[in-house]
Amino acid sequence: MGNDTTPVLDVSGPSYPAPGTRSVAGTATLGLPDRPESVRSARDFTRSTLSFWRLGDQYDAVSLVVSELVTNALRYGRPAVELELARGSHRLVCAVRDASSRAPRLGEPDENAESGRGLHLVECFSDGWGWRHQTESGGKVVWAVFRI
Repeated sequence: MGNDTTPVLDVSGPSYPAPGTRSVAGTATLGLPDRPESVRSARDFTRSTLSFWRLGDQYDAVSLVVSELVTNALRYGRPAVELELARGSHRLVCAVRDASSRAPRLGEPDENAESGRGLHLVECFSDGWGWRHQTESGGKVVWAVFRI
């Protein structure tokens, strides 16, 4: 699990929540191609990672958030997209990086629209979320945090 890129935690700065109070217990990253099936690959990766970390009971909420963040990165961001999961003693952080500097927007969804609710779902199913520009590498990272 992982690749040779700089971990999101290393470049995201102080507004990125620390996974735990003492240290990161584990990280896993997955590069995602610019294809619709990448969302399923991200969910599968999340399932296997959470299972390995013995956090399978967190899968439903985390996979929904992963799906929304990856979908947004593929739809509104620019390649390359990367998913990173970081586990601490009390928190799990899900972060999605893409090459676009365009800020995510939490808008008012049209009740008749089929889209536009993703970040609302992220807000409801996680314990917090945010984003920031990545000045050194360009692009942005959008993250969500879960208490474990």
